[in-house]
Formats: sequence, C-alpha cells, structure tokens
Amino acid sequence: MQRKLILGGPTPTRYDGVVHEAALRIMVGDRATSRAQLTHLLELSEADHITVRVIPFDLEGFGGATSAMAYTGGLVPKLDTVVRDAPQGAAFIDAEDQLDAYRTLFRKVEDVSLGTARSRAFIHRLAKEL
Repeated sequence: MQRKLILGGPTPTRYDGVVHEAALRIMVGDRATSRAQLTHLLELSEADHITVRVIPFDLEGFGGATSAMAYTGGLVPKLDTVVRDAPQGAAFIDAEDQLDAYRTLFRKVEDVSLGTARSRAFIHRLAKEL
C-alpha cells in the first residue's frame, strides 16, 4: 500500500528503473502470474513520472553491474543511498565517494539500456510469449 502512495499518490515520486532481461524472464509463480507482473510493469511505466528501461541479453557495451542495485536519490545528494544485494545480505552505501562511483555506474547502465519505447515493446513481447 505504501508503494502505491509513493508512486501514485497526490505527489508521486519520480522513479527511473533499469532492469535486465534476466530479471524479467524469471518465473515467479505460474505463467499467468508472470504475465500479470509484466503487464503491471507496463501499466506503471505509462505514468509521466515513471520510466522503465531494459537491458536485453544481446546488448553490447554492458558491464560493471554485477548485482542488483537500488539507487535512491533526492534533492539533497548527500542523503542519497545505494542498496546492493550481496550473498551475505543487503549492503547500504552512503559514503560520498562511493555514491559518486554508483551515480556514474547507474548513468552508464542507463546509457546502454534500450530507450523507454523500445523497452516497453520488449516487455510487451515477453508478456505475449508467456
């Protein structure tokens, strides 16, 4: 419920997501559930404040992001935080020099990912395959 308020309330938060094709193809539940998840992602990405971009398997020029990363930023960059998934659990990173490195990494990941229209078409095609 809280996520719905953050992304769709009266003052929604900007969300820019980049997801690898592998994450989109992981079946959670049955085919109908996976298709519904992809459809929901497409519906969310129609909002002006939400962008979803995809990194397909065959995309060249992608490297350096070896695990899941969530970069949370706002108006005060010193308060930004990165959450990285690791085998031993989540790591929260907020040191300024490390944040600069992750900002650069996220920009590189965004730069090589498909544009928003191509990403939506890609997700739509995956949903139809299920």
